[in-house]
Amino acid sequence: MHTKEKLSKLGLVRGLSLYKFEKDRIFCACVKGKQVRGSFKPKKCIRTSRPLELLHLDLSGPIPVCSLRGSSYIFVIIDDYSHFTWLSFLKGKNEAFYDFSKLCKQLQIYKNLPIVSIRSDNGREFNQKKFIMFYNNLGILHNFSAPRTPQHNGVIE
Repeated sequence: MHTKEKLSKLGLVRGLSLYKFEKDRIFCACVKGKQVRGSFKPKKCIRTSRPLELLHLDLSGPIPVCSLRGSSYIFVIIDDYSHFTWLSFLKGKNEAFYDFSKLCKQLQIYKNLPIVSIRSDNGREFNQKKFIMFYNNLGILHNFSAPRTPQHNGVIE
């Protein structure tokens, strides 16, 4: 835009009308062209009737900068009813099962309520034999969100 303004001021291009560049002006076509998709409206209704009825799981990482103890993954668990959040910092994805099983046992003893279902993305870390055996032994239903649709697991995302 600056170059176009200079060319029009100096008259170096024939047929180019005088042009004044406005620095803070936003062009509508640029904004629409950069917009990939619309945002999803958050659901404000509570789908569960008690704590631990539905837990949302997600594992993010590796984070480019490790923590002081060498952790580069973040394991997040959110209760759908209370939106209480548990965070664990892990060195590797393989630690997710140990952390989750430990937390599940602690929560069920502390709250005296069973965990009914879990929702996660299609990450391989949640679809391992260890996880499946653990779900089956405790009678937990595991729901996967649809691939490449983070809005289905929007609470955790």
